[in-house]
Amino acid sequence: MLIYYVLVPILTAVLLFTFPVAKAGRLVAVAFQTVLTGAAVYLFIKSKEGVITTSIGGFQGVMGISLSSDSLSSFFILLTSFIFLIVAIYSVHEDNNRLFQFLLFIWEGLLIGIFLSRDLFNIFILVEISTVVVSVLIMFKRDKRSMYDGMFYLMVNTVALQFYLFGIGYVYKLAGAFDLNAVGMALSRLDKSSLFLPYALIFTAICLKCAFLPLFSWLPRAHGTPGAPSAVSAILSGLHIKSGIYLFIRCTELFSDISVPEFFIVAGIVTGIAGFILAISQSDIKLTLAYSTISQVGLIMIGLNINDIHSYTGSVYHIFNHAIFKSALFLCAGIIADAYGTRDIDKIRGVLRRFPLVGAAILMAILGITGAPLFNGSISKYFIMSGTNVAITSAVILINLGTIVTFMKYSRMLFGRPSTEADSSSVTGSSADGSSVTGSSADVSFGVDAGAKYNASVKAGAIKIDLYKQATILVLGIMCLIGGIFGEQLIEFLLDVRVSLDAAGYLQKIALYAVCLLLGFFINGYFKKNHTLLDRIRGIELNFRGACSAIGLFFAALLIITRFVS
Repeated sequence: MLIYYVLVPILTAVLLFTFPVAKAGRLVAVAFQTVLTGAAVYLFIKSKEGVITTSIGGFQGVMGISLSSDSLSSFFILLTSFIFLIVAIYSVHEDNNRLFQFLLFIWEGLLIGIFLSRDLFNIFILVEISTVVVSVLIMFKRDKRSMYDGMFYLMVNTVALQFYLFGIGYVYKLAGAFDLNAVGMALSRLDKSSLFLPYALIFTAICLKCAFLPLFSWLPRAHGTPGAPSAVSAILSGLHIKSGIYLFIRCTELFSDISVPEFFIVAGIVTGIAGFILAISQSDIKLTLAYSTISQVGLIMIGLNINDIHSYTGSVYHIFNHAIFKSALFLCAGIIADAYGTRDIDKIRGVLRRFPLVGAAILMAILGITGAPLFNGSISKYFIMSGTNVAITSAVILINLGTIVTFMKYSRMLFGRPSTEADSSSVTGSSADGSSVTGSSADVSFGVDAGAKYNASVKAGAIKIDLYKQATILVLGIMCLIGGIFGEQLIEFLLDVRVSLDAAGYLQKIALYAVCLLLGFFINGYFKKNHTLLDRIRGIELNFRGACSAIGLFFAALLIITRFVS
């Protein structure tokens, strides 16, 4: 049965590629994705009753290829199918060709395969193929910047995956199998000293997929490249990066005897702080969101590595919440960029007045990601902090303060009077005849034509957003509110953990949020007047050689720390 969860998206992709009418094909995609989401709900409910396993080819045990669904993997599959359904509905009126639909649903099948697979080598194959598919989607519009970003993503991830391949090769030498259950039993009987090298190799690759510091150089290029469709950016940030977190959880269980949670807590804190500092320095709406994803991943990793059920539960719930509000923010960013002809926060004003539903969705998503009372982020962050000591709690508060400052800057575009002029003196993109247009602000503007169209549309009052896009972003925004009001019930349903909010503790968190909001206001005002430091930070960027060096240094550090701590 489980094989169909992988095959159905792939077969849908093939059908859409051969479908004669592109728009009709997109409606068919919505129908198929709705059915798959319903099936994911069924699988999620059935997995609560026990682990579901399917052996492919009739071979049992370590000799065969097995797919297995438990409460964790079915949770990720449910999240995957839902986000792809949202994207499918959002893209109904998008001018995406059949190749785009083909690659999109192939990508979904690969992600579901990663969540179901219980074979280390099969996971490598699925991750490798998904890397190629994502690279093509990043380069989809074929402009120079997108081609560079896509190739950078492909090469950096390929280098990291070689570490994973060497690591599982070493595991096979020790255990004689790739099956997770068999490997777990074999490794538990071995001397710990023999596990340090494969542990460091495997986790170096996984931490790059999670975008840990200093391994996150690929993420802003992939998520924020001008040529990538907004749907791709939403899935990359809201969902794809979670496959790395999923593998982190699974492989931590595999190497539980030598895991070094202290290292990952510190790395999570540093990643969270670096992420919001880089996010604050950006003026491009997509790059701001991309770097804030790095910060949120750091926050998730802190909770996952604290030996406390509430912190762990809060982190897993934050995975769900982050997928919701970050998908909403990226999809809204695509709408705004198309409407205004630019991605520069400083050039966009009056979104809430001109596009009330878009503005409302952005506002709810911002309240979610900053942990505002009654919104989903407040619940997950409350539980992450509930199991921490004073030092870690302070770090989490600092990360959330940075998130508040980031989105105070981001929310400037919601207010004020809508601009009637898009700057056409510093743009990059493609003109109407397909020729390249390049200027001094390559990461924030789309082109002279886009600015001209926006000016004409403003004067005519003709900028409109189709119903499908408005419906999807509004659903995601409302889910941010529902996830806060019914947070305890959702956690019990999604994670099978019964938790309860302490009224006094939650009131303290509300007061803390108010203080952070006040501090954020003053910090944001300071940075608004002093751009020099932010300009310097914005220029920090690793090239391919630097990214490879960072991978090597991270591996060396993890190997040394594991050897001395375990």
